[in-house]
Amino acid sequence: MSVHHEWSRPPAADRRVRVQGQPVDTFPALSPEAERGSVRRITVVGEEVLSRPCREVTEFGTAELSALIDDMFLTMYVADGAGLAANQVGLGLRLFVYDCPDDYGVRHVGHIINPALELPDPGSRRLVDDSEGCLSVPGATMTVPRTDHAVVHGFDKEGEPLVIEGTGYFARCLQHEVDHLVGHTYLDRLSKRDRKDALRQMTDRSEDVFARRAAKAADLNHALRGGA
Repeated sequence: MSVHHEWSRPPAADRRVRVQGQPVDTFPALSPEAERGSVRRITVVGEEVLSRPCREVTEFGTAELSALIDDMFLTMYVADGAGLAANQVGLGLRLFVYDCPDDYGVRHVGHIINPALELPDPGSRRLVDDSEGCLSVPGATMTVPRTDHAVVHGFDKEGEPLVIEGTGYFARCLQHEVDHLVGHTYLDRLSKRDRKDALRQMTDRSEDVFARRAAKAADLNHALRGGA
């Protein structure tokens, strides 16, 4: 998911960063995972891996799983994203990473594996129309209705149970990423006319998006590998 949002000040005093759902006193601009990661190619809408349901992760605590999460964080930052699912780097696994603000500007960072999405009951659901983009639909943004509260149940990379709660824009991010894992993009939630508009935007703008990502990858690689 790409970032296209502004937020207001929170009513609560605690504005600490939430890492894996828990508040921390300090946290760097880029997650520690990104420092260990390598950039992977981001898949583009139309590729088959994006349109089929992802399979459950069955092995936890492996070096391969940790490396994938590291790579996904760095790839997400290179693309200026707020979230990234595993099938967006070509692997059909039920896993996504995120670094996303909520509507109050509180930053949420983490990963979740085999997530199950829980939304409010239809009678108490509040849908919000807001702009939404996707790293696999480069350059396009469209208005998509989403509920303003979501809870995701899953596991961390060690297999420990994890519950992540989101409101506002972060709730949108959680829903967007879980959609990816069932083989959908936000385009599937649009009318035929709006979908056509989004694909036209992608055609017009994707070249510039890819150029920005390449420049950002070079800058981050320089910074993370001991450059200025």
